[in-house]
Amino acid sequence: MTSYTARGLWLKATPILFVLLWSTGFIGAKYGLPYAEPYTFLFVRFVCVLAVLFVLIQFLNERWPREPRLWLHIGIAGMLVHGLYLGAVFTAIGLGMPAGVTALIVGLQPLVTAILARFWLSETINGRQWLGILLGLAGIVLVMSEQLDINNPGQLFVGFGWVAILSAFSALLGISVGTLYQKRYCTGMPLVTGTFIQYLGACLILGLGAWLFETRVIDWTPTFTLALLWLIFGLSIAAILLLMTLIRRGAASRVASLFYLVPPVTAIEAWILFGESLGLVALTGIAVAVVGVALAVKQPG
Repeated sequence: MTSYTARGLWLKATPILFVLLWSTGFIGAKYGLPYAEPYTFLFVRFVCVLAVLFVLIQFLNERWPREPRLWLHIGIAGMLVHGLYLGAVFTAIGLGMPAGVTALIVGLQPLVTAILARFWLSETINGRQWLGILLGLAGIVLVMSEQLDINNPGQLFVGFGWVAILSAFSALLGISVGTLYQKRYCTGMPLVTGTFIQYLGACLILGLGAWLFETRVIDWTPTFTLALLWLIFGLSIAAILLLMTLIRRGAASRVASLFYLVPPVTAIEAWILFGESLGLVALTGIAVAVVGVALAVKQPG
């Protein structure tokens, strides 16, 4: 009975733990990016993660996918979910976008997932979901309106420009497409070895990006080292394994619903750690966006 109760509590706590871990990814990026460029930072992180996962695979004696096609699909999903998503998130934050604002933009993933599923998986979008999508967009407009810098038309936003905006929306597209792609083509993916293959795919594009566009210089300060260690073990190992478990356990829409909790949690963390403050308009925008995403992912009942 005790074992059954502990398992039940663990199953209930898994989504909450995932949200807390996932939200700290934006915080870790904020701490580490002053000391390394985005693609270089992520490439080093993923190489370390691959080493840790390889040891874990040997210890657990995990099986590898047998079909070459599944390897390919898992690798593509990794390029989208880890490579494009995180590469673009780190770029946006590195270009000055506040962690809370970045989290809000990519937190619209459930809305984009619902729209993409309409065309890709022939799923229907009902009136409540359309209302949620409109509220989500309205929330983004409110938040971004508070970030406008009317005294500096060349910059447009306080502390960041259009490249950061495009990077954040690229991350949103990457995580949305990647989630649907994995749900459709990677259903037979082993948990640990599949995650290894995903990171391998992400390493390929991030390494190429670092080689082509960055200096690949790292300032190994204690702050950077601690941020890197947290992102390796707290995010790339613990949070991603939790995410893969949740995806295998439930529908894509239910998993996506967890992401609407990340922006407010990240905003609180960024306020405590970095003093990132959001005014009343932006806070209202976050609330409107969260309600919109909640409506979009709510299961009919």
